[in-house]
This record gives sequence, structure tokens and C-alpha cells, in this order.
Amino acid sequence: MKMALSPPTLICLIVLAVISPTCFSFQTAQIRISRHTTLFAADDEIMSNVDEYRNGVTEFLSNFMQRTPQELGEDVDPLGDIDFSATKVPKMSLEQLAATLDYELYEKEWFVTGNVNPIYFSDSFQFQDPDVKLSGIEEYARGVQKLFNQATSRAQIISTVVNTTTPNTITVTWRLSGGVNIGPGLTIKPYICYTDFTVDETSGLIVFQEDRFDIPGWDILLSALFPFLSGKVTSPPAPEVAPRIVKMPVQEKKLFGIF
Repeated sequence: MKMALSPPTLICLIVLAVISPTCFSFQTAQIRISRHTTLFAADDEIMSNVDEYRNGVTEFLSNFMQRTPQELGEDVDPLGDIDFSATKVPKMSLEQLAATLDYELYEKEWFVTGNVNPIYFSDSFQFQDPDVKLSGIEEYARGVQKLFNQATSRAQIISTVVNTTTPNTITVTWRLSGGVNIGPGLTIKPYICYTDFTVDETSGLIVFQEDRFDIPGWDILLSALFPFLSGKVTSPPAPEVAPRIVKMPVQEKKLFGIF
């Protein structure tokens, strides 16, 4: 009798086969892969800030995240310069906020660096994408900073505009590339992401962020594990993004006096 396996189950099995030698090491010893980085994490040794995993593959892969210097007991905080309790920005129009976020994101690429500016985010901020849900802007920032390879990853901002079909929403279109700190490290095939910021009508702060991708999750994972399939079995990489000249809106310069 043949047993049918779902696509997520098949992907889990493929991943397990690819990284099983490393997996064995997780159970027997901690392995230092460089002087500066990280040991691999096993099982429940690393506390997760994720509220909910939205698919089994992501939850499975989370067991193979590399350790951060902080988790190794080193006295270093890559986001130590961010004041997560900073005073929130006064309410502005959606158009002003979109232009301001366009500048900030273009300069800081915080979708991968975690170098967020908390003044735009509500204390009740929540995030979700096809893989995870979590609460809090600091949790989000630390999550992406830990996930992405900071030496190679890019979040190239294509546009940041007021969404004309969804009320109180700003949509960012951007190109993701680089790598993730899973197992020995995986390279990401460049693809396009869409980030929807929901803005509270009263406070003018961002209360919710949802990320969407232009290719399915199985395509992203298979391209990372088997790069030679890109453009053949899986979709080709997203094209390069042309550079833009992005300036902080004049109104915001006068308002904050710090940019």
C-alpha cells in the first residue's frame, strides 16, 4: 500500500536528509563555526519570541537556528543603540508616514537588519507572515536580526505607498536576498516581498504588519536547499533593483529636528 505525503511533509524529509549530519552534532556537542558567530542551537535551548508557527516546516527549521552572541553569554547587543521605549511620533497623514517610512526603510533595511525605529510603532504592534506570528516591535526586530545573515542579506526597497484599496494601510514592495542562519547557513534566492502596515486611525501608529511573498514557500525552500533548480523547477531570481534617491520629507525634518 502506498502512503501519500503532503508537500510540507515531503519538504521536511528533504530538509532532514540534507542537514542530518549537522543534526547529529546538535545532539552530541555544540560546534563553533567561527570565532565571532554562533553555535548551532538544539531543541529547546533557545527561547523563541514567536507566538505561533503557521506551518510545520517553519517550526521544524526553527530547531536549527544558529545561536546569537547574546545567547552564548557574550556581552554584546547588536540592537543596543535602539531605544525601544522612545517617545512615539505625533500623528501625521498616511502620505507623510509612507514617505517617511520609505526613507527610513531605504536607509536602514530593517526588514532584515532589525534596525527599526520604534517611534512609528504602537506598543500593541503585531506581526505575521506565511510562517509566523509574533507581538512587539522589539521581538520583531530581534527576530529578523537573528534570522538573517547580516553580512549578506538585503531588503532593497522598491516603493512605499498608501494602499488605495485597503483603508489605513501602507504597502511596501521590496526585494529580499542574502542568507538565513539556519543549520550551516542557507542562501536565499532573491524574491519580492510585500509588507502591509496597518495604521491606527486615532494614534497614527503602526499596529499590524503582514508580509506577503510573490512565490510560494516551497519554492523559497527548495531554491535555498538546491540552488541549481532555480529557474528550472523553481522560479528565477527576482531582477536587480535600480537605486533611488530617497530623502526624508521636509515636514518630518522640521518636526523631529534630528534627521
